[in-house]
Amino acid sequence: MALKYEDVFRPGSFPEYTYISRKSAVSDLSYEFRLEQAIKVSGFLTSLVGPSKMGKTILCEKVIGLEKIVEVSGADFDENTDFWKLAASKVGLAYEGQFSSEKIIPDTRDKYEKKEVYALTKDKIIEYYKQEKLVMVIDDFHYAPPEKRMQIAQQLKDAIRRGFKAIVVSLPHRADEAIRQNADLSGRLSLINMEAWEVKDLKEIAKIGFAKLDIEIEDDIAEKIAIESLTSPQLMQYICLNICTILELSQSGEKRVCSDILETAYRYTTANFEYGDVVAFLKKGPNPRGKSRKHFKAKDGRSYDLYELIVKSIAENPPIMQLEFEDVQERIVKLLDDDSEKPKAQAIREHLTKLQELINGREDIFRVLDWKEGTLYILDPLFLFYLRWGGKKSAQ
Repeated sequence: MALKYEDVFRPGSFPEYTYISRKSAVSDLSYEFRLEQAIKVSGFLTSLVGPSKMGKTILCEKVIGLEKIVEVSGADFDENTDFWKLAASKVGLAYEGQFSSEKIIPDTRDKYEKKEVYALTKDKIIEYYKQEKLVMVIDDFHYAPPEKRMQIAQQLKDAIRRGFKAIVVSLPHRADEAIRQNADLSGRLSLINMEAWEVKDLKEIAKIGFAKLDIEIEDDIAEKIAIESLTSPQLMQYICLNICTILELSQSGEKRVCSDILETAYRYTTANFEYGDVVAFLKKGPNPRGKSRKHFKAKDGRSYDLYELIVKSIAENPPIMQLEFEDVQERIVKLLDDDSEKPKAQAIREHLTKLQELINGREDIFRVLDWKEGTLYILDPLFLFYLRWGGKKSAQ
C-alpha cells in the first residue's frame, strides 16, 4: 500500500519514516545511546537541555517508548502544587480519598458502616513507577515558578535514590540552575546537551521523506528548506508536508519539488500558527502613557518606532535564532533610510529590556524572546518563521 504524505511527514508526532538519528559534536555517540545509557544508571537524574522545537520529546519517545513516558510540564506547577499528588494523577492513581466497609455485629443481624480516609505515600507512588517501568519527563522545566523549581529538585533528589526515573527537559540558557547547580545533586546528574540541528541533518528529512513518496527533490532545494527551517526538525516536517499538499492541489501529477513553490509552502505553513497577537503585542510595546514615540524613516518609505524596528530586524536575513546586541543594532540601521537619524545604542538596549519585562508577565505563547546578558534569544523557531512569512503574498 502506498504511503500517504501525512504519514511520512509528521510535525506533531513521532516521525516513523523520517526519524533522523544525530550525534553530538563533542561525542561520537548518538543522542539515543546517551539517553538510554543515562536512564539505566541507578540513582541519577537526567538533565536534557536543548533549544525549543529541536526534538527533545521525540528523542525521549524513541528511547523510552510513548507508553512508558509520564509527561509533565513545568507549567503544571504553581507555588502550591504537590509534586507527588501530580505524579499520582498523571498515572491515574487516586492520591487521597475514602472508602467504606460494612461489618456484622456478632450474635446479631445488625450491621455498621465504617468509613476510612486514605492517602498514598510517596514511597507507594515511587514503587508504582518502578513496577511499571515508567519514566517521568518534566518538559519545559523553566515554566515552573523559581521557588517551585528548587522544591522539585529536592523531591527528585530523594526519589532517584529510591529508583525513581526522571528526565528534566529545559532550554539551554533558561532556569535549569535548580538542577545543575544543586549541591545535593552534585555527582548524581547525567547531563545531555542537545545541539541545534545542522542543515545537513535537516536535509535528510526531506530527502528520505520525498524518496518514500516517489517525489524528486534536488539537493539545493532541500538545503533551502533546511535553512528556512531555523534548526527545527518539526518545522522541516511541517514545510515538507505543505509542499506535498501544494503538489496534490495542483492536480498536475507533478512528482517533483520545484523552487517556485517554496514561498507558497512557507506561507501555507504559517496559516495555522497563532502568532499574530504576539507580533502585534511586541510591536506595540509598553503603554506610552500619553507620550509620543520617536519614529525613524525606513528604506521602504514608512516610519517606525523603535519597538517596531526591533521586531522587523529579527525577521531579516539571514534567519538566526540568537542575535548579539551588535547584530540587532546593525540590522536596525540597515532597515533605515540613509538620511534618517539612527537610534542610539542605549535606547535600543532600554527598549529590549522593556520588551523583556512585558513578556515576563504574559502567557506562555508570548514568551518567544529572551533578552539576557547582551544577547537576544529567539526561543521559538515557529515564531521567527511566522515573522518572516506570515501574511506575505505569494511570489508566484
